[in-house]
Order: sequence, then structure tokens, then C-alpha cells
Amino acid sequence: MFGCQQILLKPDKELRAVLEYICKESNKLHNCAVYYARQIYFKAHTCVRPFDIINALKRNPHYGALCAQAAQQTCGAVGESVKSFKGLIKLFWEGKLENRPKFPGYRTPGGFHLIAYPKQALGKKLIDGQVSIPLGQKVTTWFGLKSFQIPMPTNLDYADIREIRILPRNGCFYAEFVYKTVSFQTAVDSQKALGIDHGIGNWLTCVSNSGTSFIIDGKHLKSVNQWYNKRVAALMEGKHNGFWSHQLARLTEKRNRRMRDAVNKAARLVVDHCIKNEIGVIVFGWNKRQKDSASMGKKTNQQFVQIPTARLKNRIAQLCEQYGIKFVETEESYTSKASFVDRDFLPKIGEKPEGWKETGRRVKRGLYRTSAKNWYINADCNGAGNILRKVETMLGLDLNGVCRGALTAPSRITFW
Repeated sequence: MFGCQQILLKPDKELRAVLEYICKESNKLHNCAVYYARQIYFKAHTCVRPFDIINALKRNPHYGALCAQAAQQTCGAVGESVKSFKGLIKLFWEGKLENRPKFPGYRTPGGFHLIAYPKQALGKKLIDGQVSIPLGQKVTTWFGLKSFQIPMPTNLDYADIREIRILPRNGCFYAEFVYKTVSFQTAVDSQKALGIDHGIGNWLTCVSNSGTSFIIDGKHLKSVNQWYNKRVAALMEGKHNGFWSHQLARLTEKRNRRMRDAVNKAARLVVDHCIKNEIGVIVFGWNKRQKDSASMGKKTNQQFVQIPTARLKNRIAQLCEQYGIKFVETEESYTSKASFVDRDFLPKIGEKPEGWKETGRRVKRGLYRTSAKNWYINADCNGAGNILRKVETMLGLDLNGVCRGALTAPSRITFW
């Protein structure tokens, strides 16, 4: 299992020129590799292999402008994309894939593309806490530069590094360090489960069968997106749809950093809660492609679509694998309508029986009233409890530990 850590590079004028040059050459080499692969596919009706692309482009000037191992990574990435396309098109013709996949396309001419350096291309050891990144022979001949240096993160061991990538994004350059992660043995109980219901104002609502519940606040995240949209709308006023500027790039990059920060912090809060309470299963309610058909109104749709909940779900799954916690994803249809306390039947998407009706109801925003016991409970906690019910039989869970207090008064966590 591998992890990655990004650091923002703050290059001077000379280093920025080097980074721009190699990222432009990587972009050009990528397009050359795509052109070669497309010609083979459309004329010979076969998918080229990664090594075939590397051998065909060895004499390409853009290949020679980069370090050999880095150029191989760029060409090999195109070959892997073609290989994935081959597998997907097979599934499409077998009727197992809804939409027909497209053959890998070209990147924008003149743009930047990431460039990856495997460990064998790097120096054997650090020099004054700096990693030496080699340049191509042509660059050495033309400019007299053999390498450039980037800082090594102090919390990582250089011996564990497997690859370093230079990522250009919105006018900034990042160094991404790929390293081998260590799995941790944690004392968790497989009979204890945490159900997660996601939303907007309440980003994650979590209820467990061990009597705990909490809400990760999403209001500030919604505010960040609202401010970003307002500024973009002001800058785009009177401009054509393809307009872009340095100010827009800076705004977008700032917003994206805050989204990444939110994802990492929220995922860590969830997993730490499970470790502390010895919870061995996380059940995440998720309907596939739910954002494609969202119909909650123009403003709510914008807020819902822009919140990176899918990335958060994937991040939680990664941490679960690292800490030995089982991660289960289940569809969440009718979990908000049905009453958890009254044990309403929970149909699946498209399988609702004729005449089905929930016994409880929402009396106002955020408050749910049950039928039999006439309890007033948190509406999102009711949904999280029903998500646990979706997999109750499959996982053999006992949900008697989901108490009234957990459903009524969850603690609210804000991480900003």
C-alpha cells in the first residue's frame, strides 16, 4: 500500500523556468505518445502496449529533452490508459458498462503536464536536506544543467520514497512524494459498526451501535464554495465562457487546497473515533452517480455538486485499509424517509412496493418524528441509523445499541 504527500514548491526565477520547461516537454511527449497510439488503433485496429510506445518514441526530441526514466513514465502512462480503454470497451460490448468509453485524447497544446521520477532516477542520498532531480542529456548540453533540487519533507524517510512527481496546477508547482505506508494493528470489534449519512450543512452524520454519534459540520465548507462562486461570477461578468486569468487560477487553487484540507481532516476524525471506540466496521451510504441527476434546485445543486464527498469517501476507505477497519459502501435509498425507531421497511432504488409509506415524518428541517414512540430525533441521525439497517443482516450486526440519546443529541465537530 502506498501513500503520497504533496508540498508546495516556491521556486525562484531560475527554478521556475526549469519546471516550466520539463512540464511543457512532458506535455508534448504525452501528445506524441497519444498520436502514435491512436494511429495504431484506428489504422491497425489494435491497442499498443506501453513498451511499444517507449521504443517507438526513443528518438523523439521531446523524449530526449527529459530524463530517460521520466520520459518512460510519461509514455508508459499513455500505454496504461490504452490498456484500460481496451478493458472498458470489452465490458461495453458485453453490456456491462452503460456509457461507451473514449480513446485517450490529447492534452491542451502548450500546457503543462505532470512528470514522474522513479526512485532509480533519483540520487542515492539527500544533499543538505534536498532531493536532486536529474535533467535530460540535451538539457545538460544546451544549458549546462544536470539537475535541480527540491526540499525533502521532514516527516518522511527518504529510504521509503518510491517516486517523486512534479505537479503543475493553476500556476503553482507541487512536489508529490509517493512512499510505502505501514499498516497498523488496532484493537477493534467487528460487531461494532458506524453508519455514515452525508449531506451539505451536516457533511457527515455518524451513528454507531455502541451508543455514540457525532456530526462533522459542513457549513464552513459551503461558505468557502459560496465565496468562490461569487468571486468567479464577478470576474467572469461580460467575458466569454473560456475566459481564464491568473486571478481566477489563484482563487481556484486556494479553494482546492481548502477542499483537500477538509477531506483529510474529516476522514481522520472519523477513523480516530472508530479507533477510540473500538469500532471495526464503517458503513457509508452512497448512491452511485447521484450528483448526475441531482434535482434540488439551482442553488442547492451547486452546493451539493461542489462539495468533494466522493473524495472524502475514498479517503476514509484508504485509512480504513491502513488501520484494519472494514469499509462497506451501501446504497442509501429511502433512508431519510423511513423511520429507524419504527423499523420501517427499506426498499432499494426502483424496487419500492406499491402503496409503501413511511410511518414517521419530518416535522421541520433537521427534526424527525417517529410514529410508535412519538420521539423527536435528529433527521440525519435517523438516516445514518437506517444506513446501518441496510447491511444489518449481511454483516450480522446488533443495532440495539443505537440509543435514543445518540439519535437525539449528536455532538457537532468543526475542524476549522
